[in-house]
Amino acid sequence: MDIKRSGSQPSGKGPAEYFTGTVRIDPLFEAPGPARVVGASVTFEPGARTAWHTHPLGQTLIVTAGCGRAQRLGGPIEEIRPGDVIWFAPGEKHWHGAAPNTTMTHIAIQEKLEGKTVDWMEKVSDEQYQAG
Repeated sequence: MDIKRSGSQPSGKGPAEYFTGTVRIDPLFEAPGPARVVGASVTFEPGARTAWHTHPLGQTLIVTAGCGRAQRLGGPIEEIRPGDVIWFAPGEKHWHGAAPNTTMTHIAIQEKLEGKTVDWMEKVSDEQYQAG
């Protein structure tokens, strides 16, 4: 058994090359091999969002606070709220973040494939974000 005590892992800033706006990432867990699952709590300030990206084995988001937006390539922008659980299939290009006027926090869970959990792409433009 391994217990990660609250506050024992430092928060980090979402890197500007992968996020627009202010984003805080709080690591939650990373299972030791052969398990591959990794989880973090991610908080987006109003208007903040990820860049477009994919996950080799998919991603689950569990919204815990605020109001946000999520979109898969070719689909509409969806509003996401606390209690919503969002699944992105392996390789599905998507982005997610806060609504324009409120923060949003979600737990992100994904698995590593050959040590990698995400493939980052271009940033979501203001025009794309505001289309919601």
